[in-house]
Amino acid sequence: MNSSPPSSPSSLSPLIHLIDDDAAVREGLALLIGTVGLRVETWADPQAFLDGFSPEGIGAILLDVRMPGISGLSVLDTLIARGVDQPVIMLTGHGTVDLCRRAFKSGAAEFLEKPVNDELLLDTLQNAVRQHVRSRERHAADRVARERYGQLSEREREVLGLIVSGLTNKEIGRALDVSPRTVETHRANLFAKLQAESLAQLIRQYATLVEAADGASQ
Repeated sequence: MNSSPPSSPSSLSPLIHLIDDDAAVREGLALLIGTVGLRVETWADPQAFLDGFSPEGIGAILLDVRMPGISGLSVLDTLIARGVDQPVIMLTGHGTVDLCRRAFKSGAAEFLEKPVNDELLLDTLQNAVRQHVRSRERHAADRVARERYGQLSEREREVLGLIVSGLTNKEIGRALDVSPRTVETHRANLFAKLQAESLAQLIRQYATLVEAADGASQ
């Protein structure tokens, strides 16, 4: 079971999950990671970690490759299958090129050999956490943009596409066979529904939608 107290659901600070069957390694790495202000939750049993892990928080997972019962690679496969988005850093005392290749192929963010350099480990974890924060922020922005876009009528979506293409109100009116005043009304509705304060912000939101759609199709 985890050797440090469970994290509070209300805490917003990043949490590092450390899974290693060696008590000395867990204690030493937990102390090291704590020196840069990151919270640590340690686990001796990989199955207990899988049963108790909550994927909602911000952070990263530090996972030993060789453990009794369930290997680190099996744990990694399970996390990926569950859609867990926290970066996973693999640790091993018996690194080989093949093992490294398998870890990256399975979805590991990084692969480090024991005894790991303290500075390298801390840099890797801090970069992983920053990457995770950026990823969550990007997904949140995509979700908000999709929700706002869903409020638009079909005609408003047509007008939005033409605005982004650089057409003037008169040109949009001719393209849609409506008056410029009607285009102005649609334009005002677009700014209100998308909560855009400028043309640049409107275009940026549209670009976010296109990027999100492209990402979902890949």
